[in-house]
Amino acid sequence: MRTLFLQAPTFDGFDGGAGSRYQAKREIKSFWYPTWLAQPAALVPNSKLIDAPPHNIKLPEIVAQANDFDLVVLHTSVPSFKSDVKTIEALKAANPKLKAGLIGAKVAVDAAGAMAQAPCIDFCARNEFDFTVKEVADGVDMSQIKGLSYRNADGVVVHNEDREIMTDMDQLPFVTSVYKRDLQMEKYFIGYLKHPYISFYSGRGCKSRCTFCLWPQTVGGHTYRTRSVAHVIEEIKYCLKEFPQTKEFFFDDDTFTDNLPRAEEIARELGKLGVTWSCNAKANVPRETLKVLKDNGLRLLLVGYESGNQQILHNIKKGMRVEVAEKFTKDCHDLGIAIHGTFILGLPGESKETIRETIEFAKRINPHTIQVSLAAPYPGTSLYKQAVENGWLDVENAELVDENGVQVAPLHYPHLSHTEIFNSVEDFYRKFYFRAPKIASIVSEMVRSPDMMKRRLREGVEFYRFLKERQAA
Repeated sequence: MRTLFLQAPTFDGFDGGAGSRYQAKREIKSFWYPTWLAQPAALVPNSKLIDAPPHNIKLPEIVAQANDFDLVVLHTSVPSFKSDVKTIEALKAANPKLKAGLIGAKVAVDAAGAMAQAPCIDFCARNEFDFTVKEVADGVDMSQIKGLSYRNADGVVVHNEDREIMTDMDQLPFVTSVYKRDLQMEKYFIGYLKHPYISFYSGRGCKSRCTFCLWPQTVGGHTYRTRSVAHVIEEIKYCLKEFPQTKEFFFDDDTFTDNLPRAEEIARELGKLGVTWSCNAKANVPRETLKVLKDNGLRLLLVGYESGNQQILHNIKKGMRVEVAEKFTKDCHDLGIAIHGTFILGLPGESKETIRETIEFAKRINPHTIQVSLAAPYPGTSLYKQAVENGWLDVENAELVDENGVQVAPLHYPHLSHTEIFNSVEDFYRKFYFRAPKIASIVSEMVRSPDMMKRRLREGVEFYRFLKERQAA
């Protein structure tokens, strides 16, 4: 079938791409590559990928192309679902013969609910959906496709048996060939990565059992399944040829450092190529491995600290000791590895005191930059189940973002209200960034680089606007 893979228009500045762990409008406008859409697109010959938000493509422009396709596949999320359904309805109004399907964590855990809410949806590809979508596009009888939920000729929703999880990850073609064909790489930017950057996955799944984390619990699984080192390096070489302007490569694996010997092997190969790269990491990588990575081009680690309170880390099954995270961070500072540290406020066990403790912890370990999120109980996660069972979440009003796409604080506790959790985000940012040592380091960084000065000033304006928007809400 002539297939369109679509990241639909939604909230202005909303990053709903599958690489984004929290589908929301962030403090500083940022866009991840739509890797989870690009992967099945790479399997379907003559397909097309439209990533509307970063390219500022509006719905009328997409609807005008409806008759060019037989099939449209959208990546959806809990916050964007209603908007995505409206997009499908508009496309089908223009082309009634168009088949429409959804992928993503939202339908991986509740395909039946999604299809009941939206009669315009013809199918949902559950869990790891790459080859499920390929078989739909190839015209395989839907009753024979594993991992598929679909409407039969009588309009009845049928749920086929699950598809086996992939083990040979090298069978997946390069996603970057789809980036080259359909995307403008300069449209993708992340505050803590050099621009322009390229991100993709070298493996899927995460060994950790964090109760809040969406992807391992819904799509990726808890086994870290990896591409061969040779296959990863081959894609890097392809990118060096096709995207010579790339300043940095980012491995978007949930935890690239889950397999330390492999991480070191990839690093040594990257070192031979002379590339700058970054990745997601857990705050327990030993110093000797960090040195190997740094010596071979590693610039930055994205690290999920979540909290500075040990009991909260136990509550969310983080599998991390505060003192281990502190030593890891010191090692990174000593070796010259930058850290973008992420924190979450409002997790089970949170109180005014633990929020203060986490802010002091962040100031003490002093990552280069930080991101502060609100605990988001996505359906399909252990956190969601726990929140419903304990009455921390009002299920009837369980919105995760507001009408502008900005995160809200959906959880509350007897001793800590929605409002207190929500306001603590701004307090965290102010206390971390508006202190003399941090301001001095930022100014020093800007003085050394005119490009960095422009970037930080632009981000500062965006951050100010974001805070004003939050205050108004």
